[in-house]
Order: sequence, then structure tokens, then C-alpha cells
Amino acid sequence: MKQQPIPGTDGNKYVPYEQRTGEEAVVYFTRDLSSEGLIKAYEQVNGKIEGKVGVKLHTGEQNGPNIIPREWVKALMEKDLPEANIIETNTYYEGDRYTTEQHRKTLEVNGWTFCPVDIIDEEDTCTLPIKGGKWFDKMAVGSHLKNYNSLVALTHFKGHTQGGFGGSNKNIGIGCADGRIGKAWIHTTPGQPNQWDIAKEEFMERMTESTKATIDFFGEHVTYVNVMRNMSVSCDCEGTAAAPVVTPNVGILSSTDILAIDQACVDIVNAMTEEEHHDLWERMESRHGFRQLSYMKELGMGHDCYKLIDLDNGGKEITAADAAKDLKPFVKEQ
Repeated sequence: MKQQPIPGTDGNKYVPYEQRTGEEAVVYFTRDLSSEGLIKAYEQVNGKIEGKVGVKLHTGEQNGPNIIPREWVKALMEKDLPEANIIETNTYYEGDRYTTEQHRKTLEVNGWTFCPVDIIDEEDTCTLPIKGGKWFDKMAVGSHLKNYNSLVALTHFKGHTQGGFGGSNKNIGIGCADGRIGKAWIHTTPGQPNQWDIAKEEFMERMTESTKATIDFFGEHVTYVNVMRNMSVSCDCEGTAAAPVVTPNVGILSSTDILAIDQACVDIVNAMTEEEHHDLWERMESRHGFRQLSYMKELGMGHDCYKLIDLDNGGKEITAADAAKDLKPFVKEQ
């Protein structure tokens, strides 16, 4: 494994859209937060999803209040992915999903019982190469990952205690790394046993390189859907201990470009009013989360320029500011 000096703060900066350069990707957007909206968004970007399909989903700790609703995922899979499996990995921290036995119980508690769930590191780990990485030349992932031909990253976009925000990059980079080896490589500086004592931007870079290993493996057969709903500053790995949601719900985005979709979500949060985005934006800034975006661009993983296509208005091209207009305050569901 590679070892490099701790990096500085280069790259942790929110870059306004007009200052970005490069080709434009396409990101689709709907305000329809429902199973129908999820299906509509996914069907824009599923053209190369074929063969044995894994749906990478954060299934959450027990009784987590903010995960993507099971009914939405069930409807999507029944309509468009009837032969697919949800795929997950065990956690690096000790909690409700630390062992496979604990993980299976948590899946049952949380209602992920309508289709097969493959805990891909249940049996073993394997490594995938990383081209051009600063920290790694390979990443350890669950061994079952290689059994799949296509990957659908179905992501609950929200804040994250260490990453600043959790989008498609976090869902894949942490979520496909196995629970004992890969996640330890990402979270721990060599020679440092404390998983939280790691430079902020080093963590972003390690996580992003892990993502690159997986999406390079799938090539064109990977696609991304981000659900901007119940966006606590906390990750779903915090379960019922997650911070209260104070950011308004937005909608669902989809793309075949991982950088473009995560960048669009961040842009929409930025375009909210100060009152609406204060907590979530502070979480992104304080954790140096923007380094996820700049490092994906440096590694050639996608584009930070994009066309945002409004599926609710005949495919009209809109801006992130348009998507952030007239948002309704979050209301806790009963």
C-alpha cells in the first residue's frame, strides 16, 4: 500500500458553477419524492444496467428514521430490477451491523425483507486495482462484488460526521469496502489505531480512491440515484441518534456521472437560503467535504459541469437555484 505525507488544504473549496471548466454531464431532477419519482429518475439512466445487478443501498442501523423508504425501493425493484439484489457490507465500527449475524437481524428490523440482500463481505474480501491513486494502488472490497455485472448506487444524500456529506461517492467508497480490511485502510492513517484521528482531506481522498476502484470495475455498467430527503447532518449509520433534520426536502436526482450528481446535490444545498442550509452547509465546510468533489475531478471520475434536466416540466434545463426554490420545510413523518 502507498503512504504519502499528510496533504494540505488544497481542494477543500466550494467552486461556484461559473468558475468551473470542462464538458457537461447530464443530471435529471424531479421534486416527486415518492416511489413514482424514484422510478422516473432511475429510468432516465438505466440504459446500460444489465446482467446480474447489485443495488448498493445504505440499509441503516436499527429503526433509523431517515433511510430511503422501503416501499419506494420495493416498487423500483419490482418494476425495473426484479432479479437484482441489494448489496451491503458489514461496518468497521461496532454497532448493529458489525457482524453478519447482527447485520441480518438489523435488515429484518428495518424491513429489508422483500428481496435478497447480499452482504458481500460475509465470506471473504478481494482487491480491486486503483489507477492513479495517491494513497492506494488497490482497495479491499467484499468478495461477492465481483459476482455482479452492473451496479446501481441508490443513495440517501445527507450530511456525514466525518465526510461532511454522504452522496454516491460515500455510498460506494465506504459501502463497498469490506468491514475489516478496506474500511480500516480508508479510516486509519498507517501506524495510527484511532479511526477518527485522520486528516480531513486525507479521509476524503482515501474514500474517493476506494470509490474509483469499484466504478472502474463496473465501467459503463454503473449508474447513480441520489434522494435528497430527510437530510440530517448525521449519516444513517447513526440510526436513532442522528441529529434532527432541519434542512428542507428537495427531490430525487439521477445521472451516469458520479461527480456530476454529487456536485449537483451540493449546489442545490448551496442555493438554499441561509436558514434552510445553515447546519448542513456548516457540516460540509467544517469537515472539508468539498475535497470529495475536487478529488473526483482530479482523478477523472466525472464532470463538475452539468445540465440539470427538470423531469417535472417537460425536460426543461434548469439551474440548481431553480431546484432549490419554493422548498417546503422538513416535517417529521408520523
